[in-house]
Amino acid sequence: MPAPTGPAPGTADSQSVAARLLRRFLPVLKYALRAFPSVKAARLQLTIVAPLVPRPPRGTKTTATDAGGVPADRVAVPSSRPDRHVLYLHGGGYVTGWPGLCRDLTWRIAAQCRATVLAVDYRLAPEHPFPAALEDAVAAYRSLLAAGAGPNTIAVVGDSAGGGLALALMLRLREEGVPLPAAAVVVSPWTDLALTGASLRLNAAVDPLLPPELAPRLVALYLGGADPRDPRVSPLYGDPAGLPPTLILAGGDDVLRDDAVRMADRMRAAGCHVEIEVWPRMWHVWYMCASVMPEARAAIARLARFVTARLDAQPAAVPPSHH
Repeated sequence: MPAPTGPAPGTADSQSVAARLLRRFLPVLKYALRAFPSVKAARLQLTIVAPLVPRPPRGTKTTATDAGGVPADRVAVPSSRPDRHVLYLHGGGYVTGWPGLCRDLTWRIAAQCRATVLAVDYRLAPEHPFPAALEDAVAAYRSLLAAGAGPNTIAVVGDSAGGGLALALMLRLREEGVPLPAAAVVVSPWTDLALTGASLRLNAAVDPLLPPELAPRLVALYLGGADPRDPRVSPLYGDPAGLPPTLILAGGDDVLRDDAVRMADRMRAAGCHVEIEVWPRMWHVWYMCASVMPEARAAIARLARFVTARLDAQPAAVPPSHH
């Protein structure tokens, strides 16, 4: 199925000035990613640029916490409700990234969803190949339930590899009979580590951020010999029947656009409530640029509308009685 076309809600058909400027700047990062001499070097580069990530506004409280044996950041803002939770899974190809690198995103999600965000610092490959990341995501979700959060008060959000991980998490929870979250949102999700999506080739030149030639190296590092069509790795090959309402966002110029579109097709065919939007001329995980780009802020607002509508529709959790 071809990707949907036309302007996405909340965006104009033409790019903002900020988007046009970023499109000129981001290929510098793309070039660095293409070189990718080693995982260690890539992590060092991110450590160097991390101080450039805007700090959350005053009033944001970020607390290091233990989420079922997994390190995580709990992010809350003054409008965060204690009975509303977002489990956030970052991207980074399963080999890089940490919650602090996403601090300009997680406070925005907390504020607009009026929720507390649990940003999971899951283990990374190659030191910890599959299924370490999935096990950590499951442990973190279970820790929310163990702390008294009702599944109807939880939404799962992830982007890129974290988006694929979010979908794999829900498949795993369903298999284990664990109550599923009320909603999920995935942005530019990596759902097919077999790398069969046509957009990897078709958008190779127009996505200013992600070089598709990097993908096979990341797959090899993460899988450690596992089957790339294992649904726990690539949720595109799983049966999504019974998954909660899900919003999928992708950029029209995103190299992983077809991972998103095909996942939505599978979910729709399985009877799931799934909404997909392909935002014209946007690239891989463009919503990370919210401090400077209106299209990124619009994507976060769309995410928040979806999450809050699902959480608002849920019956209030009944507190346990004490005898």
